Amino acid sequence: MQQLSFKNRIASNYLISTALLIFVVFFVIYAIVRFSVYVKVNNDIKLEVVKHLKEIEVKENCVLLIREKQWKKVQFNKVDISPAFIQFVDELGALVDKSPNLKQKKLTYYPLAINNVLFDGRLENTSVRQIQVPLYQNTKIIGFMIIAMSLEDSAMVLNNLFFILIVAYPLILLVLFLIARFIAGRSIKPICSIIQTSNIITKDNLKSRIPLPINRDELHLLSETINNLLDRVENAIEREKQFTSDASHELRTPLAVIKGTMEVLVRKPRSEKEYKDKIDFCINEVNRLNNLVDELLLLARFENQRKSLKTEKISLNALFLDVISRNSTIINEKKLKCVATFSKDFYVETDSYLFTIISNNILTNAVKYSKVNSFITFDLKDTKKAVVCTISDNGIGIAKEDMKKIFDQFYRSKSSDHPEIKGTGLGLSIVKRLCILLNIDLNIESKENVGTQVTLSFPK
Repeated sequence: MQQLSFKNRIASNYLISTALLIFVVFFVIYAIVRFSVYVKVNNDIKLEVVKHLKEIEVKENCVLLIREKQWKKVQFNKVDISPAFIQFVDELGALVDKSPNLKQKKLTYYPLAINNVLFDGRLENTSVRQIQVPLYQNTKIIGFMIIAMSLEDSAMVLNNLFFILIVAYPLILLVLFLIARFIAGRSIKPICSIIQTSNIITKDNLKSRIPLPINRDELHLLSETINNLLDRVENAIEREKQFTSDASHELRTPLAVIKGTMEVLVRKPRSEKEYKDKIDFCINEVNRLNNLVDELLLLARFENQRKSLKTEKISLNALFLDVISRNSTIINEKKLKCVATFSKDFYVETDSYLFTIISNNILTNAVKYSKVNSFITFDLKDTKKAVVCTISDNGIGIAKEDMKKIFDQFYRSKSSDHPEIKGTGLGLSIVKRLCILLNIDLNIESKENVGTQVTLSFPK
């Protein structure tokens, strides 16, 4: 069975709820009209009972009409829309007298009927509403006065009303379904826009966006959310394209250098010293290439999945001293002095391995860009809100206009002015990514030819 469209499902659900409501309303209308009709007939019969009880008297076990001729004449000449039929019977139900408007007909006496209670009966083939009023001689019932009124007109009114409601019910539902379908179609128009936009979006076409509905409702929020998602997807794909392009370039450069060096080396015999110099040069390029691959793999790991963090209580004092110790060779080569200012032992909850990578990248950057015989300082302090780590150097600094780009992958500020400083431009990208992962606040301040200060804050 084919499933209904979303528009038709909305219209159908609306129709079902409305159909139930209309059914209840129609049922109440019919019940109220029927009740009103019966109340009117019942009241008329009760008035007739009161009136006719005043027109009779009981003598010697007989029911006598006061001014009988006048009463029969009035009843014969009386013209009513719903005339009352009157009949007198004895205690056994035998006919004693009746109103002239009954003519050849006779009201039925129901022995099992409750006295003075209205009920539905029959006058030959006609439905009537009647009452049986007992007539007493002292305390003995000597007969009954039966008063009835025809229900034919009332039944006709009720039947016509029932027919109108039965015919009108499906017609109303049909009109409501068409209206609901039309309104539902207009309501879900933004969804059609979403479908159309989604169909034209490809990896090469991410510029299309969903038109926002005028009304700021749920569909407006949905469209806005999807547009924001498309913005993030577009940015991510652009970053991926840029990353792939930059990575390809950075990997191709050392390979081209190694290949060119080797080709020059094999063209003719060389001295032992020339072979050694070229081989050492190629080894340095291989080491650079190996370092670049490691950094790319590290970035890819945290780009594609959130690493399971192994948080533990670590000593910042010991960690920084360990990082300084492991980089002592390159520190000594530039004749730098690392100064660690620790007023007490500082402990934080974090991932030791990842924070070591952060500290190592910051320190190696400080070493590369520091001037010979300068200082690198490590400072730890405790504030009300955080434990703050500051790593400062007296290096070449970063130009003010480049500060916004320092976290971009493969970006190196004024690298052409300092060709002697080697690097990949991935160090600070890795630091930024890991700080976000570990919930560490990162701030970098720098002045050109003065130095750089990196601040890491661990919120308490």
